Amino acid sequence: MYSLKVQDRVIRNEENFRHFVLTGKPLDPQLRTGQIVALRFASDAEFPELAKRASAEKLRSSEIKKAIQQWRPDTYRV
Repeated sequence: MYSLKVQDRVIRNEENFRHFVLTGKPLDPQLRTGQIVALRFASDAEFPELAKRASAEKLRSSEIKKAIQQWRPDTYRV
């Protein structure tokens, strides 16, 4: 359980940094970890808008994954 929590924290930080690089703004703090974990699969082109939508519409992680058009693989997940 500890290692999964650590991975989730790393993903949260990576995706927050990615969002900042793409938009100049941090991710909305209202986003839950599960939402951010799902957003990691979105391409850079759709990530900022999908993150905004996930926050505004309170999308579940499964809904976020269904909305992704261009998948970005996460090959480093343990």
